[in-house]
Parts: sequence; C-alpha cells; structure tokens
Amino acid sequence: MVKLQEQSIALRNAGLGYNGRAILDGIELEIRPGDVVCLLGQNGAGKTTLFRTMLGFLAPVYGSVTLAGREVSRLSPTEIARLVSYVPQSYTMPFAYSVTDVVLFGRSARIGLFASPGRADRRIAAECLDLLGIAHLAGRAFNELSGGERQMVILARALAQEARFMILDEPASNLDYGNQVRVLQKVKELAGRDIGILMATHHPDHAFMAASRVAVLSGGRLSHDGSPEATLTPETLRSLYGVEVQVFDTPQNGHASRRVCAPVLE
Repeated sequence: MVKLQEQSIALRNAGLGYNGRAILDGIELEIRPGDVVCLLGQNGAGKTTLFRTMLGFLAPVYGSVTLAGREVSRLSPTEIARLVSYVPQSYTMPFAYSVTDVVLFGRSARIGLFASPGRADRRIAAECLDLLGIAHLAGRAFNELSGGERQMVILARALAQEARFMILDEPASNLDYGNQVRVLQKVKELAGRDIGILMATHHPDHAFMAASRVAVLSGGRLSHDGSPEATLTPETLRSLYGVEVQVFDTPQNGHASRRVCAPVLE
C-alpha cells in the first residue's frame, strides 16, 4: 500500500457538544501518522461526542476541527471516509456476508456509488486480511466468527479504506485477555505503517501496551495529553477513577521492563 503522507487530524480550541451547547471546552488534540493516542475518561466524559465530531456527524460549537488541513465541515462524507476510518466496540451483520465481503465494504469510499468491487479492490481486501493474520477466514461467514476474529475483520475493513487515520472505540473491551493482546499488537503494527490512531479504552494498561500518547477527558476538558509514563501516574488515575492505583514496572523476558497498573485493594 502507498505510504501515507505527513498529515494530521487536529482540534484547535474546540468546543464540542449538541444544539449549540458545548459539553467539552477548549479541546486541543492532534493525531499524526504513526501516533497511537489512547483516550481515557469515565463513562459520560464525552468520548463519543469527540468521535462523532471528528467523523463529521457533529459540528463543533466553536473552534476548529480539521482533517488533512481541511475543515471537517467542508468535507463530504466520502472525503471523510477516505481520510479516517472507524472501528466500533462490536459489530454484527444483518445478513450472512463472508469475511471477504465485509472487508470489501471498506472500499465503498474508493469506488463509485453503483460500482462493484474490482480486481484491485479484492486484492487490497486480501492484503488486509493477510496483514492481520486472518487470511484463512476469508470464506467464513462473519457472524459465525468469535468475538476476537470479528474484531480483527473489522480492523481489516477499516484498513481497506486506505485512510490516513483510524478511530477505535474500545476495540478490545469485549474480548478475552488473549484477544485483547492480539488486537493491541495489531494496533501497534498499523501505527508502524504511518496510520494515525485514536483509541478509546477503559483500561489504562492498554495505553502502556500500545500507545505513544495518552489523552484524558475529565471535567469537560482534555486534562492531560502526554506519554503514558508521564501521564498515567497514581495521582492521575486516582483523580480520574476515584480509586487507589499502583503503577510499577515488571520485568520482561529478554526485554526492557513494561509498566503496568493495578488497583490497591483493601
């Protein structure tokens, strides 16, 4: 696939909300190709509002939201889909589509409204499945897959859009531990292909595993934006979640230690 150009998705002094009322104020956030920005916040903190604004479904109350240097409000849905893809928490299909067909849906923004996927589109879909290590699932029915397999397929569909950015809404939240690790490893690999990724999660450990930066939504503002090591301190996590948390380094076999966090239980 073509190497992505140096661009960014950026919010500058942006107020985000509904019906002219901002529930998030003064948001400053930029995602560049190769970034993995992990977004943390309590339920109701405004993560969905942020995502919907970045995807063009909501207009900012004030400030600027740009994709590749252009205001999102001036882009058509097709133009947005060519720049940013979206991966939901979970996904089901109403019909018995094959895995290949689901991934080909990601080509919709690249082909005409009434056109059918061509040979090049099918090649790209196959490449995406192979990249994520799930080529063997190509002919399977999507709705018959396990949760972890489905999430990998939806990542492949997003990758097939050939967008410069991905927004992932808690991509590992409904998965067992092994599949969480596999999905996060693939997220890091995609960032290595110069895709900028914004990933919401309720698990701070996911940031230590995959993120280059952590952004924290709290009190209607972006209260933190920095490296996982600098941002995810016991004090920050206590303030965010209202519980005592330990943060410490653990040894890895033959590798540098990895930072983890764990609640302090009474």
